[in-house]
Amino acid sequence: MLGEPDRLLQRISVNPAVCSGKPVIRGTRILVTNILSMLGAGYDFERVQEAYPELTREDITAALEYASAIIDEEKIYPRG
Repeated sequence: MLGEPDRLLQRISVNPAVCSGKPVIRGTRILVTNILSMLGAGYDFERVQEAYPELTREDITAALEYASAIIDEEKIYPRG
């Protein structure tokens, strides 16, 4: 059985033929970055779902989990 993060990450698709290879919610053309931008702007899950009715709460959580996994693998150095 897959752990929760692994199960959620299966909801993300990266395919060069879809949205230029940017990560999307599987089966859609909804970019992970769009979801993250909305959350960062203060939207709650319900408001994101109003903008994208086909999304589930698990899809939105998967976008957050994906971002966390990517950042965990990168070394990011602040400018300054």
